[in-house]
Amino acid sequence: MTVTSPIRTLGIIGAGRLGRVLAALAVDAGYRVVVARSGDPAPVARTIAAIGATAATVSEVIAVSDAVILALPLSRCHTLPADEMRGMLVIDAMNYWWGADGDRPDLDDPRTSTSELVQRHLAGARVVKGLGHMGYHDMEDEARPPGTPGRKAIAIAGDTAADLDIVSRLIDDLGFDTVIAGSLASGIMLEPGADAFGADVGADELREMLDGFATSQRGIVVARARGGSLPT
Repeated sequence: MTVTSPIRTLGIIGAGRLGRVLAALAVDAGYRVVVARSGDPAPVARTIAAIGATAATVSEVIAVSDAVILALPLSRCHTLPADEMRGMLVIDAMNYWWGADGDRPDLDDPRTSTSELVQRHLAGARVVKGLGHMGYHDMEDEARPPGTPGRKAIAIAGDTAADLDIVSRLIDDLGFDTVIAGSLASGIMLEPGADAFGADVGADELREMLDGFATSQRGIVVARARGGSLPT
C-alpha cells in the first residue's frame, strides 16, 4: 500500500491490545512503526517484531517518530516526557477507565475533555484526539481500502486544520473513513458515556451520533457542568 500521510515513521506509546492492533494496521499500510511500553521494551520485543514493528524505549520512540499515538492508561499520561515531545504531533487514543486508572474524579470531570488534560501536560505538543472510540477488536476486523462499501469511520478532534488533515490521511491509510468532530474540546463526544464511544459504524451514522450529542444523556450532563454550553 502507498502511505498518503506525511507521517512515515509512526510511534506508539503503549504495547497493550490497542497499541498492538494499531501497530499491525500501520505496518500493513506501509508505515515504519516503533512501539514503546512504560518500561524496558525487552519483554515485548518479540511480540512487536512479529507484527513487523520495532520495540524501543519511550525516548527512542519520540526521537525517531514523525507522530506518536498514545495508547496507554490515561492515568500514566503524567509520566510522558513533555519537554521531549514539544512540537510533536500526538494522537491521543486514551480514555479514562476506572479498571485501569482507579477512582480518579480528576479524569472524569465533564467540564473538560481528557484530551485537553493531555494537552496541558504536553504543553507545546500538537494533540489530536482519535483512534480511541472504536474498540480495538473492531479496528482489527473492520479495516478496508478506500471506497469499500460499508467502510467504517473514526472520528477525530483537534484545534489545527493541518494536523487534522495529517491524522485524517493516517486513518484513511489504516483502513477507515474520517469524521471531524470539532475542536480538541469536542473530543469529549468520543469518550466513554457518549453515543460515539464504542461505535462501529459508517461516516454518516457517526456524524448523526455527534450531531445528537447535545440532546443525549451524556451531552446534557456535560452542558449542565459547563453552564449550558457545549464544545464546538
